[in-house]
Amino acid sequence: MNEKISTDILIIGGGPAGMVTASTAKSYYPNKEVILVRKNKEAMVPCAIPYIFGDKLGDSSKNIVPAAKVTESGAKMHFDEIVDVDFKAKTATAASGAVYEYDKLVFATGSEPNIPCSIGGSQSCGVHAVPKDRDGIDALKKAVEDKQKAVIIGTGFIGIEVAVELKEHGKEVVVIGEQDRVLQNALDAEFSAEAEEILAVKGIKLIKNAKLKEILCNTDKTTGVLLENGEKIDTDFVILGIGYHPQTELAQKLGLRVGKKKGIWVDEYMRTEEKDVFAVGDCASKQHFITRKTTGVMLASTSTAEARICAASLYKIEYIKGFSGTIAIFSTMIGDRAFASVGITEEEALAENMDIVTGTFEGMDKHPASLAGCQKQKVKLIATRRGATIIGGQISGGISAGEMINVIGLIIENKMSAYSLLHLQVATHPLLTAAPTAYPIIKAAEAIDKKIYSCQN
Repeated sequence: MNEKISTDILIIGGGPAGMVTASTAKSYYPNKEVILVRKNKEAMVPCAIPYIFGDKLGDSSKNIVPAAKVTESGAKMHFDEIVDVDFKAKTATAASGAVYEYDKLVFATGSEPNIPCSIGGSQSCGVHAVPKDRDGIDALKKAVEDKQKAVIIGTGFIGIEVAVELKEHGKEVVVIGEQDRVLQNALDAEFSAEAEEILAVKGIKLIKNAKLKEILCNTDKTTGVLLENGEKIDTDFVILGIGYHPQTELAQKLGLRVGKKKGIWVDEYMRTEEKDVFAVGDCASKQHFITRKTTGVMLASTSTAEARICAASLYKIEYIKGFSGTIAIFSTMIGDRAFASVGITEEEALAENMDIVTGTFEGMDKHPASLAGCQKQKVKLIATRRGATIIGGQISGGISAGEMINVIGLIIENKMSAYSLLHLQVATHPLLTAAPTAYPIIKAAEAIDKKIYSCQN
């Protein structure tokens, strides 16, 4: 006889979105029973996966999110796989045969790496995606450990980060991408150029505007890749860093509506079209905060923001403030230099026919510049011409860029203008920040103000 388990809130999936939904739901509704069901006993920190291939982490055991982050809240974790749901009966059946009776159901099933159909199943001959589970990562690391020549397909964050780690680990690395430049979806040309210079100095070969035609294999071994232009690159293995897609097979089988990017359709409160059923994280459809268009952006920061909105809205909506869309906020390190972006790039804004003004400031990230470890810092803001509302920002510099981009993200979410930044008060310190006389966000806002003022007079 199948075991029956009753709970108030059932969460399917246990990545960042599922875990935060569970702990937040328990804080809002301490008297409700919360159960999270996921297949894997251990969850990885997704954004740190590339660093397992180098010396920064070096081992998957150092990249585990403790289950205590959920269980200490009072929520429970079950290790199983939900394979079917009856929305009318409010029951979910697991692979083990257990049947969960629930009041509220949350899909947090995450995403899976994109693998082109033409090379699907080629992993056995040395072609690998970058999975998010520990077993998959351990298998990939073992498969490439004794090989020397690597080809990375993709010039986004995962592709570039894995490439750098493999290179620093002593491998020969070639990166191939279809776009004009690296990190093109997040950075404008001047920032991409800076990143490409660092890759070149490191000895990473970059091939842009190139399409993969064929993976060349000899029985069960990769020997190279062939590009559509006829160029052949010898390699021992290929890693696909071409993004991820929502894992929504179960949701689609159950008839839940999905969007253009195959994410589960949700409203501002993360509610699906099915009563008492919610979706959060990579499996949920995303709308861009600026363009209002469906987007494929998948970020743990976005997922956890959705999770908090969802958890607060499970039983009642206390205030009119849902999730207004992803601001697409990114950051990464290439070598010892940080690159960060939020909102919309100048290139994207012009493609959307937006009337914009940009302001850029270059300075130093500490003061005085003679301090040890001081780095050049560049900040760019994008604003609407009318009203000077900030809609995008990019930074390159030292590690302080990682938190400075969050300040710009807050500015965008609160629809602040360049004018409101002119009197922004900031804490500064010689060892931590740029000088108060030349704080880059303020100086970039001043540049926007001057451009608008000069056009009006």
